[in-house]
Amino acid sequence: MKAHDGMYIGGAWRPAAGTDTIAVVNPADEQVIAHVPAGTAVDVDDAVRAARAAFPGWAATPPAERAARLCALRDVLAARKDEIAATVTAELGSPLPMSQAVHAGVPVLVAGSYAELAATYAFEERHGNSTVLLEPVGVVGAITPWNYPLHQIVAKVAPALAAGCTVVLKPAEDTPLTAQLFAEATEEAGLPAGVFNLVTGLGPVAGQALAGHEDVDLVSFTGSTAVGKQIGAAAGGAVKRVALELGGKSANVILPGADLAKAVNVGVANVMSNSGQTCSAWTRMLVDADRYEEAVALAAAAVAKYVPGERVGPLVNAKQRARVRGYIEKGIEEGARVVAGGPDAPLPTGYYVSPTVFADVTPEMIIAQEEIFGPVISILKYEDEDDALRIANGTVYGLAGAVWAADDTEAVAFARRMDTGQVDINGGRFNPLAPFGGYKQSGVGRELGSHGLAEYLQTKSLQF
Repeated sequence: MKAHDGMYIGGAWRPAAGTDTIAVVNPADEQVIAHVPAGTAVDVDDAVRAARAAFPGWAATPPAERAARLCALRDVLAARKDEIAATVTAELGSPLPMSQAVHAGVPVLVAGSYAELAATYAFEERHGNSTVLLEPVGVVGAITPWNYPLHQIVAKVAPALAAGCTVVLKPAEDTPLTAQLFAEATEEAGLPAGVFNLVTGLGPVAGQALAGHEDVDLVSFTGSTAVGKQIGAAAGGAVKRVALELGGKSANVILPGADLAKAVNVGVANVMSNSGQTCSAWTRMLVDADRYEEAVALAAAAVAKYVPGERVGPLVNAKQRARVRGYIEKGIEEGARVVAGGPDAPLPTGYYVSPTVFADVTPEMIIAQEEIFGPVISILKYEDEDDALRIANGTVYGLAGAVWAADDTEAVAFARRMDTGQVDINGGRFNPLAPFGGYKQSGVGRELGSHGLAEYLQTKSLQF
């Protein structure tokens, strides 16, 4: 797509307040493919003013009409899925099949789910002599990451719109072209002017201005725990609501009696998807001592099928590549055993990292504690189920995880004791209606489904 050279504010593309731009780089070949404007606090203020002006009318719009606009948005995204997939591949580096199935496909499902919820949700309830009203919280500042550029936008914007909120979006500077496509889609879907607004820019400038704006009622942020803490602190000072989806170090627990080959292969696929750039990836594989070496061999064989440049794309930028390679080097220094991959660059061009598997990892190692955000798996050994639970719960994170057992009952019993927000049981499929979000330092609030909609509502009670 051809990049817009302005911001989408108040239902129209308008020039940015400043002249600075951001280069968009294709991480597969390191070539600049576009430039977008670097928004300033002035742009953010204009967008928030537009959203505030549009809020009363959109909040008063009947839910059925909001649902109709979301249906139209879903249909536009579905019709433009090939263009979306190609754009994501160009600016993120995701292999095209992944971009088509996940990056372009899942947002259509999520948008559709919120169209249905907008039409069926109980925005008014009766409790005794009280009528309880669930009303939109107001203007939402949405700050999204680069790893799932369209999914993360839709997972925030769709429920906000369904609730009756208006939105200002600040997307990640690495993947702004997908956000511009989404802005075009909202216009094509017939959203009223000012209901959705887009400001591209850098996090410390445009992102900070949006998060701290006095007329933003809720900040929804997905990204690192470090930045999430800063946003939470600033919002607390302003008594402003936040929804924070942050980091993860999820455990893939394989209990004795589970189908080991299936658990290992699915676990490897989970981490290799999106080049390991997934906050909920099961990057710690926990295996009982009796089957540990068998699991290591299976993982090494499985990873060999994920060839960089074919099944595995590059990391998003040079900084991220250096960060991940640094973690691999740290793992070697800590004494972990490399059974696949390593820190050497697999290809001469592009921000690629070799898919890597570590064995002999202990729970206290940095590679078992910190989020790497790349195609790196650490395999840990446990002695019994209590030891496995201790290891699984032994990080500051609690976003996702998986449990494999001989039957679902055993797996569910273990999963109930895990300190994490979402657990897949014996390979359970993705559900766009299930709430997604974390325990501990993995975040505050939930996305997707009715729980995701509730984040954008506030409660009023009338007694009579």
